[in-house]
Amino acid sequence: MSILDSNSPARRDGRVIKGPKYRPLRRAVSLPVWGDLGIRLGLAIFLLAIVVLIHWWDRGGLVDNLDGEVSFSDVVYFTMISVTTTGFGDIAPISDRARMVEAIIVTPIRFAVFFIFVGTAYNFIIKRSWEQWRMARIQEQLSGHVVVLGYGISGSQAVEELIERGTEPSDIVVVDPSEDRLAIAEAMGCNVMAADSTRDDTLRAVRISEAQSVLVSAGRDDTSILIVLTVRHMAPNVPISVVVRADDNELLARQAGANNVINPVRFTGLLLAGSAKGAHISEYLADLASVTGRVQLVERKVTDEECGSSISALATGGRGLRVYRKGKALGFWEDECQNLQPGDIIVEIVPTENGAQNGDSPSSAATPAPA
Repeated sequence: MSILDSNSPARRDGRVIKGPKYRPLRRAVSLPVWGDLGIRLGLAIFLLAIVVLIHWWDRGGLVDNLDGEVSFSDVVYFTMISVTTTGFGDIAPISDRARMVEAIIVTPIRFAVFFIFVGTAYNFIIKRSWEQWRMARIQEQLSGHVVVLGYGISGSQAVEELIERGTEPSDIVVVDPSEDRLAIAEAMGCNVMAADSTRDDTLRAVRISEAQSVLVSAGRDDTSILIVLTVRHMAPNVPISVVVRADDNELLARQAGANNVINPVRFTGLLLAGSAKGAHISEYLADLASVTGRVQLVERKVTDEECGSSISALATGGRGLRVYRKGKALGFWEDECQNLQPGDIIVEIVPTENGAQNGDSPSSAATPAPA
């Protein structure tokens, strides 16, 4: 498994997406690349040393066709040509014991050393080169994806909810400076990149201009607003949602280019206030916000067949709540909602699979009662 640092590629379906000046990091093992390589070479040298000692101990069963004397350098030489299966024939085992040692002890070690070097070459050369080439091709075609900038509490919950709502993990790119956080997103199948989301190179590497939407939750309002500014500069038409925690930063976030500004503190206050007025209001609001509940809020464009009809007669059978027309919000009780027009955006309540199994209907879903 690989994830990316600020100079490394992203990842898709557990595969690395190579961007400009990005290199993959290892995550399958806790050791760095050179540590892993050192262990492999050390094991190979250790096995070769064992064979040298065996040949030196049994040098009486060897014959040197050149001068008839087997020195320590001859043993080292014979070990290397024997393990590498070169076999010049100038030194050879002649006794039965020496031949049995070669067959029973040296041959398995020869295979072990061979697999160590082949495995090392595959891991560090062939596999990495192939992965980088393959991911470069994938990145070139990356579009219509969701970019999550910041994988703290809000970002991780957003990713989980997106997946629950049917978004493929391979269509989600998570950017965060913490590799520990990204390991969780990577395990879910998301593309991940450990990098600074305020940098143009980072956003360019995740093809921000081709994204379907961008979710920003950096943990600090100032950082989140700076990220929104950077994203809006590079992707003028991509919808941006951002989390801010201070009321006076909401206007700044909108001025920076955010389409949606979410204040979790304010939303928590709304839930608390709702619970004071009714035992089930906060439960119902949480039910609406999550796809795992029995009812769900859905935002979509009006269809051609719905144009001219009322918001109460939607083709989906859902309960229409609000229409957005040319930037203006219209409630379902207003006259304008009785004649839907092309380009309208509808917010409706529909039952989820859980709700359908429990007999919920759109009309009952719209009633603020226990769901």
